[in-house]
This record gives sequence, C-alpha cells and structure tokens, in this order.
Amino acid sequence: MSVKDGMTTRRLDTWKVRPRWRLSHGETIALGPGKVDLLEAVDRTGSISAGARAMGMSYRRAWLLVDTMNQSFVGPLVATSKWRGEGAWLTPEGRRVLRLYRRLEVRSLATSRPLLAELLKLLKSVRAGSARSRSTQA
Repeated sequence: MSVKDGMTTRRLDTWKVRPRWRLSHGETIALGPGKVDLLEAVDRTGSISAGARAMGMSYRRAWLLVDTMNQSFVGPLVATSKWRGEGAWLTPEGRRVLRLYRRLEVRSLATSRPLLAELLKLLKSVRAGSARSRSTQA
C-alpha cells in the first residue's frame, strides 16, 4: 500500500481510497470533496467558468457551489471581479480552507493506514473494467 496524490493505492492503482469529509448543516453542504476540487480548479484557472469546464460541470452549477461556500464561511472563499471576464481567485480564507481540508485528508489516511491495509487485503483483484461492468449490472 502506498500514498500517492492523497490517495491510498495497492497493486497498480486497482483500488483507491479517498476520505470524503463533508461539513454540513441540515441540507447545506458547506464543504466536501467536490467543492474542494472546484476551489483548486478556480485557483488553477483563474475563473469559475474555466474551473467548471475543467471539472466537466456547467457554469451555473459551479457558481451555485461557490455561492454556497461563500455563504457558509465567515468570509468568502472565492472572490470575483466586478467586471465580467476579469476572473476569480481564492481569498486568503479560501486558500486556508483548501489547505486545511487537504491536510485533513492526508492525516485521515495516515491514521487509518492499518485498518485500510486490512480492508484492502479483503478485496478481490480487479482487472480493468471488470468492477465497473459488475456494478452497472446491479
């Protein structure tokens, strides 16, 4: 078992483990894996629309996710220009939230390593595509 890019892997990446932490209140999810990935995409591309495209989602969906994050935290995580087309960027709070979430993932994996090793030993080896085809037939 090894850790690569925040993922725990075994046997040529056949099985992957990724913690899926969510901060929620009622039906509102302030932060989770997808929203953190969107924060990274906005940071990398410099815009909500380009970040959305990079993730294969609509601009509207990305904007709603950003709006939920901005409304959920004490300060906004993503700032946008008043002028259309001027882009978006992570605020200092956004960078801190992103950094803390990724650290939480890494520490969760490190703490869970012995249990994950036991679980991974119980999994069958998977040939490319075989797990997908079985799961879609259920």
